[in-house]
Amino acid sequence: MKKPNLTLVEGDSQVYDLSKPETPSERIRRLQQNARALAHEQVLALTSTMDQLAAMAAEIAAGGEAYPVGVREICERMSEEMGPRAMTIRALADRD
Repeated sequence: MKKPNLTLVEGDSQVYDLSKPETPSERIRRLQQNARALAHEQVLALTSTMDQLAAMAAEIAAGGEAYPVGVREICERMSEEMGPRAMTIRALADRD
């Protein structure tokens, strides 16, 4: 049987030797690394959405008479809070 040609891929990916089974501790370590990577991606997606929300809220807050007064006030507060909160979450996620 002919062995397949393998190509080295640059980046964070890892190559696993499938002819040698993983030990339970190796598998746990690999799954934990994957979980941390996925969690970090989700946090980045959240902060990106928070930035978009802050921008949209700022637009509504500055929208003038087209929007009700209470809506403008809430959106103004949201726009002031979302940006710094997103930055804080990003900073906390980057520490790990």
